[in-house]
Amino acid sequence: MQTAGTRRSFLRGLTYVGSAAASVGQLRPMLAAVAGGDSYWNLVKEQFPLRPGKIPMNAANLCPSPRSVAERVAELTRDLDADVSFQNRDKFHATLEASRRKVAGQLGVSAEEIALVRNTSEANNVINNGLSLKPGDEIVLFDQNHPTNNVAWDVRAARFGYTVKRVAVPSTVKDPGEVVRLFESALGPKTRVLSITYVSNTTGIRLPARELCELARRRGIYAHVDGAQVWGALNLNLRDIGCDSFSSSAHKWLMGPKEAGVLYVRQERIAQIWPSIVAPGWGNKVETEAKGARKFETLGQRDDACLAAVGTAVDFHQMIGFDQVEARMMELSSALKQGLARTRGARLVTPIDPRLSAGVVVTRFEGADAQKIYQQIYAKHGVGGAGTGGLRLCPHVYNTMEDVERAIRAVTEVTG
Repeated sequence: MQTAGTRRSFLRGLTYVGSAAASVGQLRPMLAAVAGGDSYWNLVKEQFPLRPGKIPMNAANLCPSPRSVAERVAELTRDLDADVSFQNRDKFHATLEASRRKVAGQLGVSAEEIALVRNTSEANNVINNGLSLKPGDEIVLFDQNHPTNNVAWDVRAARFGYTVKRVAVPSTVKDPGEVVRLFESALGPKTRVLSITYVSNTTGIRLPARELCELARRRGIYAHVDGAQVWGALNLNLRDIGCDSFSSSAHKWLMGPKEAGVLYVRQERIAQIWPSIVAPGWGNKVETEAKGARKFETLGQRDDACLAAVGTAVDFHQMIGFDQVEARMMELSSALKQGLARTRGARLVTPIDPRLSAGVVVTRFEGADAQKIYQQIYAKHGVGGAGTGGLRLCPHVYNTMEDVERAIRAVTEVTG
């Protein structure tokens, strides 16, 4: 049985190791020694170089990286700057492929179906620019999609003459089946693509992605899922979800390096999608053999250190456990929603039901400007949120339940 003294010694050790950018291998036994509860999650928080008095709670936009990820980027950048020869840089092929395999394993797909691109925006545009569509074809969208999965389709439609239809999902929706019926009624004989955002960044509503992709596949419709708000938040298996393609960014819930993202394309669909950019690494033919999804990442010179650290971010999640990350995120967001719902004048935009929500929590306040609220809770209490769709707060594993309670008190004081 672990004593209080043992626990304190682990805390001291972890704080020391954290200051020196501990590897995931060093952290694993320390975390394992503190079983569950606040002590465990406090140790997780120690791995982030958070400024005292500041509470980051805007994972929908940008997450801090754990020290292991930040130091991996710094270490490899120093190595590269010390010797930029082709010989020294050869090793980055191996680190890129290691990251690809780790991401593929995390998402339940093959490495040949994974492209490591720059962010969700780029990945979304690869799909809406790469599919061969013609006048008369129809695209069905979730009306709360991110602009790169919404307006970007309008731009392509203006160029190629196809039609865009949007499906509205009200915040009063009661169950996932109701959402499926809304989309089912929108699909028609001319529908060629269904493109959705798994969790809305403006309302926090979570769509039943697996059921919607199944609906599309039964009708021969291409299904794309923008997963910017779920990669690193939910324990995902893209095979189970059944999408044809999936996009996300490493700098959000994955807590990875900046300017890295993922594009998954189901093996059977890869040949149908044209790349947006053709750069060195593509080859000398229109069609190259055995390239797989890699054809979507020939983007010219890349930040090799950043790409290597994507794998380090996956390692960090795996150390905690993909299921445990999701459970903790859901626990924190549920407590946040319940606390905000009790605040005077508050109206939760995000559903309480966990089947219809994840880590994005959006609240509106009667007669109050969300932009002012989000500015004031940071200025007075150090709580970093956003004024997107209302007051948006998005806790993650580097937050504690005490952070959530402080955020609720901050909102209550500012709006009271």
